[in-house]
Amino acid sequence: MRDRINTEELLYVGEACLNWLAADVNELERFMALAGFSPQRLRDSVGTQELAEGLIDYFGRHEAQLLAMCANAGLDVNRVMGLWHSLNPQS
Repeated sequence: MRDRINTEELLYVGEACLNWLAADVNELERFMALAGFSPQRLRDSVGTQELAEGLIDYFGRHEAQLLAMCANAGLDVNRVMGLWHSLNPQS
């Protein structure tokens, strides 16, 4: 099922997630710590599928941040969670 993910959609939603995190240093640091990203690795990963997947996974597991990010970015929560479920078919 993972190979059916629209890469453009994944990158678009990942960018929205990163933009929201960039406005909240504490939340960005939390994501980086949980995902194992150093500041340099994060910079190097911007625009990659790997980062987008990590960001979508992070928001899919943190409902309060998901709802706030979606409201801020004008994204439908179901759009993000649809991607999350595609990345995590066992969940």
